[in-house]
Amino acid sequence: IQENIYTIPNALTLSRILACPLLGWSILDGNFALASGILLYAGMSDWVDGFLARKFQMRSILGTILDPAADKALMTTLTVTLAMRNLLPVPLAFIILGRDVLLSLSAFYIRYKTLPAPKTVQRYWDFSIPSAECSPSFGFSQINTGLQLLLMGITTISPLIDADLSVTLQSLQWIVAGTTLWSGLSYIFSSSAVRVVSLKIPKKKQ
Repeated sequence: IQENIYTIPNALTLSRILACPLLGWSILDGNFALASGILLYAGMSDWVDGFLARKFQMRSILGTILDPAADKALMTTLTVTLAMRNLLPVPLAFIILGRDVLLSLSAFYIRYKTLPAPKTVQRYWDFSIPSAECSPSFGFSQINTGLQLLLMGITTISPLIDADLSVTLQSLQWIVAGTTLWSGLSYIFSSSAVRVVSLKIPKKKQ
């Protein structure tokens, strides 16, 4: 069983991943205006690819992998570079990155376990062959991702704003630390976080 992975939503999602190096460089270089523009593009493209996938039936198993991967690439870039610029507490950075590393390792393992035989390196990386769909607790996972992006967004634009946002940022940092830990645990221990794609083989007529 194979599916079409060459869709506009997947291309938009991939563009967000490819934009991450430029985002990281702009933050380290102190160009927060450019960084804010890239974040705006990331947010808009995320909405557009989701709309297109739903409206024109362009959903794919690869899309369910690429979309969270793009979010994680964006979050990792922001977390590392903002921490390096001393705009984000290092302990919080470790919590966010540690959770994502753990979930990424789990995803690699799940991909191998659910890949239909024969299990080869070529088939493992051929994402047109579906094996499992990641579907963590939608509500809380979305809330956590939203809070993380809100924190990173405000932190990124804070150098451009002539106002004291320290109280707001500190409050958000504590909240994000709690939701990140909770969402990671709920993903690991939830029985519905991963759905194995059933491969229906038609029966031969007698």
